Amino acid sequence: MSLLLKPISRVFLFQSNFQNPRAIPNFSSVSASCSSSYEAQKMVRQFDPKIPIEQAITPPSSWYADPSFYAFELDRVFYRGWQAVGHTQQIKEPNDFFSGRLGNVEFLVCRDDDGKIAAFHNVCRHHASLLVSGSGKKSCFTCPYHGWTYGLNGALRKATRISGIQDFIANEFGLIPIKVAIWGPFVLLNMDKEILPEDNIDTDQIASEWLGSCSEILRLNGVDSPLTYVCRREYIIECNWKIFEKVSIQSVEGGSKETQDDRLGSKALYAFIYPNFMINRYGPWMDTNLLIPLGPRKCLVVFDYFLEASLKEDKAFIERSLVDSERIQMEDITLCEGVQRGIESPAYCTGRYAPRVEMAMHHFHCLLYDNLIS
Repeated sequence: MSLLLKPISRVFLFQSNFQNPRAIPNFSSVSASCSSSYEAQKMVRQFDPKIPIEQAITPPSSWYADPSFYAFELDRVFYRGWQAVGHTQQIKEPNDFFSGRLGNVEFLVCRDDDGKIAAFHNVCRHHASLLVSGSGKKSCFTCPYHGWTYGLNGALRKATRISGIQDFIANEFGLIPIKVAIWGPFVLLNMDKEILPEDNIDTDQIASEWLGSCSEILRLNGVDSPLTYVCRREYIIECNWKIFEKVSIQSVEGGSKETQDDRLGSKALYAFIYPNFMINRYGPWMDTNLLIPLGPRKCLVVFDYFLEASLKEDKAFIERSLVDSERIQMEDITLCEGVQRGIESPAYCTGRYAPRVEMAMHHFHCLLYDNLIS
């Protein structure tokens, strides 16, 4: 049976029906200059979201290759609103942390001794060295450059080489915070410079802002239920992040119990959360796909796999499922990199939509247009 395609707000659902204010940085500087921003806005207007999908053309190839468009996109799309960056298993215990990068923003997320979760820019306030990389466990963050040390609450604990310095107030040189929230098993960050990290965070409001009208649908399908974390797979792909939109309008054939794939089960839900996060809940599995832009022609795709606890010891089943998933990802990577090369060919400028199966793609482009034009 074909999947029911439901473009809803910021979330696209594919559901199978078979059985310290002054320290807040100004991210607008990312858009290299007024002229490049103007050029990017001209590219945005080459797509018209008001044209019905049956008559519409796709966005121009410049959306997928132009450096000024990419910089503009980071500022308007990724540095505003809630963005998924990880999962709670990465900060399960006190002193756990993980770090990452989104555009030009280096961040770290940690859990302190009292269990409180915090997020900061992963940049020393002394001479801008990165503090940590990867993930692990730390009781404090010590800069590898000159040894400035920060607590897990971001406060500056020790500052070296400050003899003779004037007008230095230590409590003004803590790590710059980022607003952080949890929904289900997911860690979200909001880098909007107009939203102060000290603001109270309401879970229902987060769900509304991040998931729109779909949060209850995801809950009912077990997306926020307790699952066992299995593993992570990462792939660097030579294509623009927008090309990997699950490239895919998926269709799934339901079968009898005798012919069903035990990995997929008899019920599945696939959700694409604007702009770059996918949740796939099928059978006993849930996997998430996070698209991290690395440049106009490169992205990192991060897959995290979760499994119902009753199967966590079934090593053969887990291995078989991961092998199947790996095969599919490699096929997708080949396809995506081929599309990127084709988009940059002088033979291509714009394309057309298949109205019956590419509604979600068109909806995504319309949401992106609204983000970029506002």
